[in-house]
Amino acid sequence: MSCYKYWSKIKEISEKLSEYGDLDNHAESALDNIDINEIIKLLDEIEIIAHDREIDFDSAKHILDDEKMNKALILIRKFYVYIGARLERENALKILSSNDPNSTLDSFHFYDRYIGLIENESQLAKFNKDKTVIFIGSGPLPLTLIMFNKVFKCKCIGIEIKEEVAELSRNVVEKLGLNEDIKIIVGNEKTIKDLDYDILMVAALAEPKERVFANIWEIVTEKTTILYRTYTGMRAILYSPVTEKDTRGFHKEVMILPTGNTNNTSVLIRKII
Repeated sequence: MSCYKYWSKIKEISEKLSEYGDLDNHAESALDNIDINEIIKLLDEIEIIAHDREIDFDSAKHILDDEKMNKALILIRKFYVYIGARLERENALKILSSNDPNSTLDSFHFYDRYIGLIENESQLAKFNKDKTVIFIGSGPLPLTLIMFNKVFKCKCIGIEIKEEVAELSRNVVEKLGLNEDIKIIVGNEKTIKDLDYDILMVAALAEPKERVFANIWEIVTEKTTILYRTYTGMRAILYSPVTEKDTRGFHKEVMILPTGNTNNTSVLIRKII
């Protein structure tokens, strides 16, 4: 099916989002006082488009590569990142003040999607109690690490570049009683050179991608198991995907596409010598 039927709808949603501002630092602060459901409603309309199974990858590229759509996609992606981060932060704060933190965690807006995501990723690597997983870009609510620990009992290390975000994440882990198994440290992709681990994961929003993967290449061996999350097909309207240029020097072994409402494609790569 042609993707062109969505062009006007995407532009319309972008124009509505632009009324909130262009999401510079000032605009983000102002947005924190706005009912988040107003923006979620608009992004839900975008997700309906992103999840259209009848549009193949080649058709999706007509939108993703079109210069006229570029401005609209940049704005939509900025709001997608903002909403994700805000929802994580708000849920993290709710957990800290909750008498039942696990139930509060389960209420997270995207919780069900993470279930499908880790099920996919468990097909790419062997997660178990004897493995240590590093996740670059773990965020304020380290749900990936929490779920891998709960489901597979593996040890987990989250790397977060912002001290205040890392501190919030640590507090969440402690509130959930998982601080013996999950550690959150401040750093970037270069931090992995000082850590012991079995599986390395890179968040979909880890930036800048080319630098992240170039630095990882310098540190890992050809035997290191590396998983990254990205966006493919029409789901790439939500966030810019990892490109072949970004992952130069790596061999793509397996890629698992998302199902249902899950947005991330999961990819297993290894270093080429």
